[in-house]
Amino acid sequence: MSKKVIHSLILIVAIALTFIFPKTGLAQYDIQIAAGLFLVLFIAKKFVGARHDASVHSLLLESVIFTLVVLGIVNTTGGTDSPFFFLIYFLLFSLSLLLEPVISITATLTLVIFFLLNLPNGNTDLHSLLPIFSLAFLTPFALFMGTLYLENQKNKENTFLFLSLMLKNHLKNIKTTVENFLGDHDLESIRKSTHRMEKLIEEYEKENS
Repeated sequence: MSKKVIHSLILIVAIALTFIFPKTGLAQYDIQIAAGLFLVLFIAKKFVGARHDASVHSLLLESVIFTLVVLGIVNTTGGTDSPFFFLIYFLLFSLSLLLEPVISITATLTLVIFFLLNLPNGNTDLHSLLPIFSLAFLTPFALFMGTLYLENQKNKENTFLFLSLMLKNHLKNIKTTVENFLGDHDLESIRKSTHRMEKLIEEYEKENS
């Protein structure tokens, strides 16, 4: 199973739990549970941080906890009528940045389905449906922002890798020249290598300023 599918399934389960939660006796402890989730996130980041795959797991954990907290608040304060419904918009953007951009589509479809299923009987007026369908209109923007962010991160990584290899190569040349120093010709080689390194650093600083 691909990473995208696994992340999607985990988020679907998390969203489902937030719609079940208000119907249980635990709803009265929503603030304490939210605080506990953030505590779990803090502790987990401390322990997971030392592992090689920490970044992926940490981002997934953050996404799940933010989803549980935000939707828990919305669903315990009126659902589509909640004054905190706007937090879902920020959640969708956050998910597209923290995980894969396509996650915003999966999350939106799941939210729309669950909100429609949990509408009070006969309450299908425009006032109730508008917040739900507004999520669908927001999704393309979240998807675009997530894709753009991913491309920028990839370009930065490629640039950094290129510069690292080039600088390493120039440093190796300088080291070899110094170890086998024969005179003015070698000094000129060192000067050229140093000049190239300075130009590479300046170009990198301009691109990232």
